[in-house]
Amino acid sequence: MTKVTVVGAGMVGSSTAMRIGEQRLCEELALVDVVDGVAEAMALDIGQALPFAGSDTLIAGGTGYGHTAGSDVVVITAGLPRKPGQSRADLLEANGKIIAAVAGEVRDRSPQSVVIVVTNPLDEMTALAQRLTGFPPQRVMGMAGMLDTARFRAFIAWHTKTPPTRVEALTLGSHGDTMVPVPRLSTVNGRPLAEAMPAADIDALVERTRDGGAEIVRLLKRGSAWWAPSAAITEMVRAIVRDERRVLPVSAYCRGELGIDGGVYVGVPARLGRGGVLEIVDVGLSAAELDGLRAAAAEVSQRVADLDGILAGGNGGEVAAPLSAAAAVAPAGRPRDLALESKVRTAARQVLARSGQLDRLEEVVQRAMAQLP
Repeated sequence: MTKVTVVGAGMVGSSTAMRIGEQRLCEELALVDVVDGVAEAMALDIGQALPFAGSDTLIAGGTGYGHTAGSDVVVITAGLPRKPGQSRADLLEANGKIIAAVAGEVRDRSPQSVVIVVTNPLDEMTALAQRLTGFPPQRVMGMAGMLDTARFRAFIAWHTKTPPTRVEALTLGSHGDTMVPVPRLSTVNGRPLAEAMPAADIDALVERTRDGGAEIVRLLKRGSAWWAPSAAITEMVRAIVRDERRVLPVSAYCRGELGIDGGVYVGVPARLGRGGVLEIVDVGLSAAELDGLRAAAAEVSQRVADLDGILAGGNGGEVAAPLSAAAAVAPAGRPRDLALESKVRTAARQVLARSGQLDRLEEVVQRAMAQLP
């Protein structure tokens, strides 16, 4: 029996739950939201709609996590959007605390689950979720390239007046400036994209894709996108629970793959199956495309270092520390101070960077933390 949990019952979370139920991807579906009554209300509404889709999926909602125990997949959509006047550091800290609280519950109640992080800033929150659950990196991933790829594909289809099903597209990296479009591998009716439109038009569509989320926010004026994100999430859930072993663009942990060193989460082509990320796939990227992807990874690495600095600067141990991968399946022990671990990580990163050994970062940090009283 397959069980999926969605944390966060807002527009993205609730539409994701509805899609998962409609497509009968699990027998049990759990919704969680910190706001009293929201997850319960959405569970009732979705549960009453599912018979129309011929689905027998059972759904339950609540503010606690008791009903999520034993989940095979956990999708984390909970988090706050960036508000006017709010610094990026403020958003990192606010959503970092949310991810910390969720990760502890997931670690304790669903220790064998695969985790999909949707909360922004995506790469930092995915890295944090992996540390705090202590799960092997292949069982924690982020929803990044899937959404940008869908947007790029739609824009190409609309521009060329081609059915979207006849368009193939690919974007890697992460959202915004670190997105790495791959128009060379994009096609329209089987023809290379460069043969379907001028280079200037391709560049314009790339920029529109980078701005895709902000464009919707500007028009909507009361929130952000949810239909496309929930569709992207559902595709990832499908590939995992059905062990499809499909190659999809997701934020996955790289440690040497594609020349990306240092251990960092970034959007890459990855084969997804029952165990999460089964492998990172080289789809034949050019030298220039690989350079762009590595540059994006380096920027993400710096942003994660910024997160370490914020957490080390005064969270005062409010968040539980990560367990080792082995301990993730055992009862939780005494939590460590994440502020201390972040200080250790920052110092280790500086030393290892000078000697070109960033690939040993996780090993060094875990060894150092294990030696502390």
